[in-house]
Amino acid sequence: MTTAVSSTALIDAVLRQAAAHHQAGQLQEAEQLYHAILQIQPSHPDVNHNLGVLLGQTGRHVAGLPHLKAALEADPSQGDYWLSYADTLLACDQAGEALTVVQTAMQHGLDSSAAQLMRDRAEADVRRCRATTILEVFDKVGQPHAKPRPLPQAEHDRLAALFNAGRYAEVENRARGLIEHYPDSGFAWKMFSIALHFEGINSLPAFQKVTELLPDDAEGHCNLGDALRGVGRFEDAVASCRRALEINPSFAEAHYNLGNAYRDLAQLDDAATSFRRALEIKPDYAAAHNNLGNVLRDLRQLDAAMASYRRALEINPDYTEIFYNLLFALNYHPDKSGEEIYAAYREYDERFGLPQKGKWRPHDNNRDANRRLKVGYVSPDFCRHSCRHFLEPLLAHHDKNAFDIYAYAELVQEDEVTARYRGYVDHWTPTAGMSDEHLSERIRADGIDILVDLAGHTAKNRLSVFARKPAPVSLSWLGFGYTTGLTAVDYLLTDATSVPEGSEGLFSETPWRLETPGYVYRPAEGMGAVSSLPALTRGHVTFGTLTRAVRINHRTIRVWSALLKRVEGSRLVIDSRNFQSISAQDALAEEFVAQGISRDRLEIGCHSPPWDVLRGLDIGLDCFPHNSGTTLFETLYMGVPFVTLAGRPSVGRLGSAILEGVGHPSLITRTEDDYVEIAAALASDLPKLAALRGGLRQEMETGPLMDEAGFARKVETAYREMFGKWAKA
Repeated sequence: MTTAVSSTALIDAVLRQAAAHHQAGQLQEAEQLYHAILQIQPSHPDVNHNLGVLLGQTGRHVAGLPHLKAALEADPSQGDYWLSYADTLLACDQAGEALTVVQTAMQHGLDSSAAQLMRDRAEADVRRCRATTILEVFDKVGQPHAKPRPLPQAEHDRLAALFNAGRYAEVENRARGLIEHYPDSGFAWKMFSIALHFEGINSLPAFQKVTELLPDDAEGHCNLGDALRGVGRFEDAVASCRRALEINPSFAEAHYNLGNAYRDLAQLDDAATSFRRALEIKPDYAAAHNNLGNVLRDLRQLDAAMASYRRALEINPDYTEIFYNLLFALNYHPDKSGEEIYAAYREYDERFGLPQKGKWRPHDNNRDANRRLKVGYVSPDFCRHSCRHFLEPLLAHHDKNAFDIYAYAELVQEDEVTARYRGYVDHWTPTAGMSDEHLSERIRADGIDILVDLAGHTAKNRLSVFARKPAPVSLSWLGFGYTTGLTAVDYLLTDATSVPEGSEGLFSETPWRLETPGYVYRPAEGMGAVSSLPALTRGHVTFGTLTRAVRINHRTIRVWSALLKRVEGSRLVIDSRNFQSISAQDALAEEFVAQGISRDRLEIGCHSPPWDVLRGLDIGLDCFPHNSGTTLFETLYMGVPFVTLAGRPSVGRLGSAILEGVGHPSLITRTEDDYVEIAAALASDLPKLAALRGGLRQEMETGPLMDEAGFARKVETAYREMFGKWAKA
């Protein structure tokens, strides 16, 4: 009896020590102690559970499964055991088994919000897995019957009723079965394909089958066009939509899908024409007003774009995506003040943010600010997106002993960069298809201490989740460059150059200023070496920018034209995706011609990757009042200095923060006249310009702009201080 008591006491003591190591992030020490206990008591439920979780945290999910299963079998009353087992099954791509585990847990009374979220995740993964087996339907039906059998009217009506009720999973299952018996039924295939689409499953093969069986069905061709867009086959999408319009010229949805495909191809004038035709047919088509606004924004017609967005909001006041686009466009307006622009952000909060305040609940997070804090990053851009140049360095250098890192990924498709992101974080949660309410509850269930928005008002953001305040501390950084407008978000992570003292009234959040710069940069692969100064061999200076079209306005065109007149023989290169088409190039060139600049002094186009374009530039020109972004870092890294104008806080001072970070504040100007003077002076001293070019890359590499570990420490210090303020409140 005494020996047994001593053994139990010893195990409890070792378990407490192991758990302490685990909580502190000392995973190797914790793992050794867990294994030691299991040698004495192999079926110990807590130890098996903790070890299974630890193995998953270190990427050994398969090895963790037997331990999690043993814990569950030993004590099925523990809800955490069910959820940990299901979570690890998902990590092992065993979505079906995970769904079964969660459903069984819920049948046994575990019907918590965390269990519901896990079920949703498992169901979403099951649907994704089913997407890879859709071709099995084709294998089963084989060749069309020699004598096609018509689908019975009763089955037709049943499918239609299920579809009209929004019961898409049932539509899919019913249609799948009917297709096996009636493989020539275009209607069954049509319902099957649309149900797959609404469930987020690759529906392209099924849509193609519909057009084979129903070649004169305009809706089938329209749907196929949308599916082709989804896989990047934009020219094929145009052809399908045009076929739909041959069949039915008054089909508003086909005009709308055609406009989307043209926009994907950067054929903006054609896109605008298609959206306008859709609106002639269907004037209350909110999505068409919204997407016309997007095209007009790309065409730099900002006032017309905002009018389109406002009309869309009149039709559908709850359409948050439209407001995101409106705010995005406002940031670029060359003539509106910061106060005018911020007023629209306050309107957004009144419409979509403040109504959620009644749902806020207290947070019971441990208030020890010195413990290992849980940080959650929310983003749709954990992929090959320009954010990777700034986000990867931070995530790669987080101190995992001090911070437990969670990623909430709003991704439909992953890529090789996604795989890297998965390796940087401790916990990865796909959120596509997850409702705002469910994601909020998931964040609460995870016990997140600090929640970071990385998207702002860009596409596929989850700001509606932040409006629900699921974590005690929240902040925004990186993806948008300006305020969220949400009073629910506590901080904007920035620097003193971007958001100078006295500008706090233009932000809904409290600016948390890091030492300038508020970013760190990791260059893209394959950029190559810095070239010698082109002007030394060409005999003229070449100015240039890689910016998107929306940043170019009547003010920049006037100032850049004045600079070209000032520097005799100089050229201007404008190179970006927005200028792929001849019509876009000519339209911009005409605005310079109107300022007295001949067409032969302009090189407007698109090259990707643009490294050789940068090697051909002598001096970069930043845009204003909205500065350029990633391209400014790329410009400097290729040895090209740029001139910027410090304008509106945040979006109008990014160029200033970058130049402060690289140690060249003399290239920051305060007025348009000074912009011309400093750029012209730089162009007049080629030896000085050549020397500057030769040292810029090294200055970046040895300075704060590329100090990845140093930046991570700055951010982590900010996180801990933010949490400390909440803990003391």
